[in-house]
Amino acid sequence: MRAVVQRVSEASVSIEGAVVGSCAAGYLVLLGVGESDTEAEVEQLWNKIFKLRIFPDGEKHTGASLADVGGEVLVISQFTLYADCRKGNRPSFTGAGDPAESERLYELFVERARQDVPRVATGEFGADMQVALVNDGPFTICLDTDDLKKPRKR
Repeated sequence: MRAVVQRVSEASVSIEGAVVGSCAAGYLVLLGVGESDTEAEVEQLWNKIFKLRIFPDGEKHTGASLADVGGEVLVISQFTLYADCRKGNRPSFTGAGDPAESERLYELFVERARQDVPRVATGEFGADMQVALVNDGPFTICLDTDDLKKPRKR
């Protein structure tokens, strides 16, 4: 499972010109589900995102978590995070999960986030969406559960 986490002062998602989801200060999470992902990756990834300390805490630029600042979350499905551009100029998406299973895990991720965050908004799985955001910092982090499982080299 992959996520691009952007610290935002605000973000929204529209479909056919109508806003379907938005958040105030917090995170915009672009979420991609891979072909071998399970509920375990949902839990692992959400726990990492929720505990990230990337908000200012008064002393440091990155000392506070989403919970510390009362942040909101907007989660957008994004299978293109599994783009493979190694051959040619047209990306392959064979590493992305089956659409039905990916939607199930996406919805599970959203429900898991709602257990910890009072306001979690979404787009619409599989829809053509337009995302607008004000990246705060800018601060963007890319996470992959495959990398989170590996021991860190020193």
